[in-house]
Amino acid sequence: MLVNCVAYEDGRKIADLHPDEISDYLERPHCFVWVALKDPGPGELAQMQHEFGLHDLAVEDAQHGHQRPKIEQYGDSLFAVLHVLNKDDAGDFSIGEVAIFAGHNYVLSVRSNATQGLGAVRARAEKEPHLLRQGSIFVLYALMDAIVDSYFPVFDDLEAQLEAIEEQIFTPNAPTKGRAIIEDLYQLKRRLITLQHACVPLMEAVSKLFGAMAPKLCGGMQEYFRDVFDHLQRITKNIDLLREMVTTALSVNLGMISLSENETTKRLGSFAALFAVPTMIAGIYGMNFADIPELKFAYGYPVCLAAMVIIDTLLFLKFRKAGWL
Repeated sequence: MLVNCVAYEDGRKIADLHPDEISDYLERPHCFVWVALKDPGPGELAQMQHEFGLHDLAVEDAQHGHQRPKIEQYGDSLFAVLHVLNKDDAGDFSIGEVAIFAGHNYVLSVRSNATQGLGAVRARAEKEPHLLRQGSIFVLYALMDAIVDSYFPVFDDLEAQLEAIEEQIFTPNAPTKGRAIIEDLYQLKRRLITLQHACVPLMEAVSKLFGAMAPKLCGGMQEYFRDVFDHLQRITKNIDLLREMVTTALSVNLGMISLSENETTKRLGSFAALFAVPTMIAGIYGMNFADIPELKFAYGYPVCLAAMVIIDTLLFLKFRKAGWL
């Protein structure tokens, strides 16, 4: 589906175009065409390939999707694939893709399975004509910057989820919810890995857009791509730290469950000891031997009861002092 097809000249919008008019504006100096597609069919991509002279391999990647984040150079043009994260009601992520073709007089963005729109990027670009005058390479930067910036709220949300789970770990009834907490931590770790897979390959690719080996198309915009790289580097480091914290939380949760089980075991052992003493005494005098000592003792029964109570009381006080009861 065609979202927008607009021509810009000297940093300003000059016309909304029909796709058949694209070739007329590509021939004009200081002019470039910015086309946005969403979930396009083969016919739409084929038309854009014909208009812009796109490479077959890049078009195939954009058509079929499921690509690793990357930036590739085909002659004087660049082809970039970025992941966008679509969040559902359950808090899980599905992966959408944005493929961007950039040449000296055109930019084509192709969204696939991505719910996040890029209209704000166009509005921002049109408000900065001094930067838009840089041409298609500024649009490539603006699209990449918007997508990378969208990762930060995702990370903040995951960090808030971890804080909520950590609070649950130290509540009194946490051991009874131990399995649920472990499942939540595992789901959180999976979401972090999804975010990491969107950032790490892209960071490696963006690093090639500035410096001595940067493509000629990036001239004048290298500092901006370095800024995108810095954002990716920062969020990647934060992801690594948060993953370590999730691993630590898993260990702490298992430790809390183990401590709770030890407390339960100590209590059960203490109660077993309290019942063991009367059981032992009653068992001895319940044996069927005729010559048991004190068997004819008139006060034998109350003495045995008193001994049971005294010994159990002493054991109870000792266990209570030790914190077992």
